[in-house]
Amino acid sequence: MNTSKPYDQIDLESIEEIAISIQANIVDALIVVDMQNAFVSGAEAVPASKQLLASIRILLAKARSAHAPVIFLQNDGEIGALDEPYEVGWELFFPPEPHEIIIRKSEDSGFKGTSLQQILDDHHVKSIAICGVLSEMCVAATARAALELGFDVLLPHDAHATYDVPAGPGSESVPAAMVARVAEWSLGDEIIICASVNEVFF
Repeated sequence: MNTSKPYDQIDLESIEEIAISIQANIVDALIVVDMQNAFVSGAEAVPASKQLLASIRILLAKARSAHAPVIFLQNDGEIGALDEPYEVGWELFFPPEPHEIIIRKSEDSGFKGTSLQQILDDHHVKSIAICGVLSEMCVAATARAALELGFDVLLPHDAHATYDVPAGPGSESVPAAMVARVAEWSLGDEIIICASVNEVFF
């Protein structure tokens, strides 16, 4: 007797499983964006670097404990930039484990001109948590691209950060925490925002 389920029923059940998982903040993989020495250590670190490092340590521990894919994005800055390739500031702050993947990039989005989408597809990833720097630049660009490609995206509020925005003509400076929050908000209703990494599961 054929006990297999109709294709449309399987498809609906798969969609329901994904919806339940993302609603419960359960994701398949972790993407760590540009956590390089230049941005999170020393005099040029983002203002919230201490909290950011603590939060991402928790995410890494959770993902590794669950044997979830962990992918590090590493930005290649221009010559003379803080993240110029092979300089101390370019190096990743958290050492990846041997089986974890490092993807170098030169654009804000971790998907543009890289193998990130293919790697996620190869690992059958449907949902991701994103963390790192800078909130309004590479974090937002990577999250937005992931949404456009059909991934479910979870962004823990305490796991991304940026710098203060200096005052411009006719405007005052904007604190980094506010910039980070606006970056979240700009991603729209499709992204899932949670308050803390303690609410993220793999």
